[in-house]
Order: sequence, then structure tokens, then C-alpha cells
Amino acid sequence: MAKRYPQLEPAHEAFIRAQRVYFVATATADSRINLSPKGLDSLRILSPTRLLWLNLTGSGNESAAHVRLNPRMTLMFCAFDEPPLILRLYGRAQAIHPRDTGWATLHAQFPNHPGARQIFDFAIDEVQTSCGFGVPLMTGAADRPTLNQWAEKKGSDGIARYWQDKNQFTIDQLPTGILADPLD
Repeated sequence: MAKRYPQLEPAHEAFIRAQRVYFVATATADSRINLSPKGLDSLRILSPTRLLWLNLTGSGNESAAHVRLNPRMTLMFCAFDEPPLILRLYGRAQAIHPRDTGWATLHAQFPNHPGARQIFDFAIDEVQTSCGFGVPLMTGAADRPTLNQWAEKKGSDGIARYWQDKNQFTIDQLPTGILADPLD
């Protein structure tokens, strides 16, 4: 049976820290729903009602565009080992880009992943747990090195060109704000 909490409990925080993968979902009122897996060392719990996740350069940039127009976000963690559990965090997020005030302070909390493009500052409105009995048992063998290797090979100039060419608009043609925020 699902249980709801107003904030993270210590057991929730321990569970989150033990997970190797988590999922992020965003949408605007009219866009496609974006659901993305996240991994590597990209999440920090700041308090029972606030966390950060570092977004690395990839093929799309949907979450950044969505939270500009609708800050709702859901994060989901699930146990792929024992005991079974699904943990969802509901809340609101704000994207902080490398050009923004506060980037340096927040980014210092993470390893220096090449291709870091946003940090999402996530305010938790509600925490929900459920059984997770339908989640398969799986083993996380290791993090893939491919994304960091790709970004290192591109270098900072190559990443900037990639953002220009591939990350400015979502699949629904919403501006992501990666280079500048046209809503300002």
C-alpha cells in the first residue's frame, strides 16, 4: 500500500543514496511527457525538502524546457534488489545553467563531469512510497563511462557547438534556455 510523507525521512535518504539509477519526469500542459533515466554521481540531498541533480549533455534537453514553463517534476527511485520499494518525489524544480549566479556554488557539490549543462534545484512537495513488488531483481554492474568519454573527446568548444545544434529546442520545439533564456 502506498504511503505519503511531507518530506524525506532518514530511511528515504539512505534508500536514495543506495540507488545507482533514478528517473526524472517532466511535461508542460501541451508537450510530450519526458521520462529519463539518470545515473553516475549526479544527485545530492541538501535537506528533507530539497535536492539537486546535475544534468549532463545528452541528445535531448526536455527537462530544462519543461521546467521553464511548468516547474512540476517527479523523481522516481526503485530497488532492483531486496527489499522491494518504489520511492517517488513530487515537487518543483528550477534549472540553473553554467552562466547563472549560483552555478559555481552548486556545481562544487558534484564531481567535475564533462558536459555538465544544468543543475536542477528541486523542492520536494511530497514523498510517496509503494511496494515495488513488480520491479525485477537486477544487478548494477558498473557505471557506463561512455557519456563522460564522449564529452571529454568533444571538449568545451565541441560541447558548446552541440548545445547550439542539438540542445536549444525540445522535440516539441520548446526553447530550453541552454544558451540564453528568451523568456527573460
